Amino acid sequence: MVEGCDQIKAIGGYFELADKDCEFAGMPVDGVALNTCRNALEYIILQLLDAKRIFVPYYTCEAVIEPLKRLQIEYQFYHINEQLEIAEELKLEEGDYLIANNYFGIKDAYIEWLAGKYGDRLIVDNAQALFAPVLPNIKAAYSTRKYVGVADGGFAVGVPAVGIIDYEEDNSSEHDSHLYIRKERGAEAGFKDYQANECKLDDQLIRKMSPQTKTILSQIDYNSVIKKRRQNYEYLNNALGEKNFLQLPLMDSFTCPMIYPFITDDESLRDRLIQNKVFVARYWPNVLEWCDEDELEYKLAAQIIPLPVDQRYGEVDMMKIIELISK
Repeated sequence: MVEGCDQIKAIGGYFELADKDCEFAGMPVDGVALNTCRNALEYIILQLLDAKRIFVPYYTCEAVIEPLKRLQIEYQFYHINEQLEIAEELKLEEGDYLIANNYFGIKDAYIEWLAGKYGDRLIVDNAQALFAPVLPNIKAAYSTRKYVGVADGGFAVGVPAVGIIDYEEDNSSEHDSHLYIRKERGAEAGFKDYQANECKLDDQLIRKMSPQTKTILSQIDYNSVIKKRRQNYEYLNNALGEKNFLQLPLMDSFTCPMIYPFITDDESLRDRLIQNKVFVARYWPNVLEWCDEDELEYKLAAQIIPLPVDQRYGEVDMMKIIELISK
């Protein structure tokens, strides 16, 4: 740990409450506003009257399986390759649908290609890609809390707002304490609340997005968010691209990254970053149970270090990350 670590500003990790940037900026996505991304996915699946089976990537969050189990929809896993794309061609039969992930918000171009190939049989998981473009006639689920400081929120696009009036409104105050604690007392102080509040999002019924989340989302300058994230991503990629074992797409092929995914043979790096208050998550521990150690998805879940690039940080913070990696 570097000297004087107690005074180091925390980088990364969960968000604090989002600042108000403008009076009304509009929503980041034009869709059906619901309480979570997984419920947005469930809302989409409820509209698929002919759905018999859904293909799901091994490399995904277990939350994706939650609505499929609840709706008793058969699902089948598929593998991806080193480009974070479907490894083998999937032949969809009658009643089959495909969920494809826009990993880390950097696979916009590939998702567009898949849309041309599979059409209305494609369901896009944009949980990590809040600013990915809405594609004509394509169903997609978006998450908000991975990009900005809200406790919840999801959008379903490509499906009509059928019966949305019948759902109750969510109440974000039941799981938003970590946003306030981090803003006032720092990341470590609110981490237990964050973990507890994440658990509260499991197995929730579909509800309309809470008034609190709607208000916060309507007051964020999204152009600034996109610009800062792209600048930080590019700064890291310029410095680390040649050291990164993961092949990344060109920046002009996607709108806005969630993080900078980095793979290295430095086995001590994750711990070194965390010890120096650069908080990096792990996506997704469940994959380590679903896959064997020699499978690519296992290696991705074990080895990818998601470096923070979000709008809270700038060049000085990116330099700190690069310095820690260089050590």
